[in-house]
Amino acid sequence: MEKRERFSSRLGFILISAGCAVGLGNVWRFPYITGQYGGAAFVLIYLLFLIILGLPIMVMEFSVGRASQKSAARSFHVLEPKGSKWHLQGYACMAGNYLLMMFYTTVGGWMIAYVFKMLFGEFEGQSAENVSAVFNSMLGQPGYMTGWMIAVVLLSFFICSLGLQNGVERITKVMMSCLFVILLILCVRSVTLPGAMEGIRFYLIPDFSRMVEQGLGEVIFAAMGQAFFTLSLGIGAMAIFGSYISKDRSLTGESVNICLLDTMVALLAGLIIFPSCSAFGVDPGQGPGLVFITLPNIFNQMTGGRIFGTLFFVFMTFAALSTIIAVFENIISFSIDLFGVSRKKAVWMNAIAVIVLSLPCVLGFNAWSSFAPLGSGSTIQDLEDFIVSNNLLPLGSMVYLLFCTQKKAWGWDNFIAEADAGKGLKFPKWTRFYVTWILPLIVLFIFVMGYYQKFFQK
Repeated sequence: MEKRERFSSRLGFILISAGCAVGLGNVWRFPYITGQYGGAAFVLIYLLFLIILGLPIMVMEFSVGRASQKSAARSFHVLEPKGSKWHLQGYACMAGNYLLMMFYTTVGGWMIAYVFKMLFGEFEGQSAENVSAVFNSMLGQPGYMTGWMIAVVLLSFFICSLGLQNGVERITKVMMSCLFVILLILCVRSVTLPGAMEGIRFYLIPDFSRMVEQGLGEVIFAAMGQAFFTLSLGIGAMAIFGSYISKDRSLTGESVNICLLDTMVALLAGLIIFPSCSAFGVDPGQGPGLVFITLPNIFNQMTGGRIFGTLFFVFMTFAALSTIIAVFENIISFSIDLFGVSRKKAVWMNAIAVIVLSLPCVLGFNAWSSFAPLGSGSTIQDLEDFIVSNNLLPLGSMVYLLFCTQKKAWGWDNFIAEADAGKGLKFPKWTRFYVTWILPLIVLFIFVMGYYQKFFQK
């Protein structure tokens, strides 16, 4: 049995966990949802939900990981009362991590492809229609997309193969540091564009009348959903990093730091996108096409746009890779915990598995595009995302909540002892009633509303 690896530093743990949380959801989903739901007022509600929804569940996931010293594949086996069935959640966690990677690797491939498209000036002098056509033509090329997807998978597994400290921790520290530098450069460029002020006002000055126009309930639910999904909670993706840290620091304090970093990236991404959109008269609520169609158009019109466009997609690539590497680390841990194999063997087994599992997402845009699993116009990627985001994340978070608060599970006392071990912020004990009874109901509400919006809201 190999000795459990450890992070070499506290910073490594915080940056890697933040890297796992900082994904395309921050940079891609957050700005367009903010655009759709009225700007600054939405951001305020989102921040409130991040504190009352995301934070407690994150502390619970880390606690289960640290107390068990295992990945989600085995952590419930170690902590559950004898004869109970909590360990079944481990299988859902494993399924969630693999499913997330089945479509995330493809999107990561798009990001790297766009770095080169920008770098070599493929968009220069193109009309808006042509820029849009570049994205659609990429979706129609299965070979091209498979190549980039495989590149992402092999690069990320190679980094994991170097080990926790030498690979995952070292490279993620560099990537996350570069990510912040690039973000700041792009922010400065964006807010100094002529005509950027309007976008900055929309983004930073709350106008609650805009929220009322959208429907208050809609906006609140969207903010809840975003706060919940941005941290990838519920599939044990965070628990693994809990198992790699010492008991020197309390888990609540560390979770606050990770939430702050995650939110900072999302807010800065908005500061790149909204001022740019207003400077060039573009609607920021344009949905997922914002990144691949709207922004290349904006960079086209900007002085030095080719450089800033390339930097932007390097930043997007780092955001994607930081999550992919973190989840791959989790997947490797599953194999090590379940089968007792070495890290190297776990890497190559899973690299092959993830490449094969990622192919349906790639083919769903071209060869298999006639298959619309969630109604006309939907793709295999939509189905995979729906299973993870609308099912495994909320239901998994519910299991972590119940596991840490119910007497017939690991229980409140064990959870508090683990969460509060070490220096730093303690988990507020007065929240016990809230996290035991009210928070599970909120999570259930998010789950039910997700289905309602998907299938019944026309």
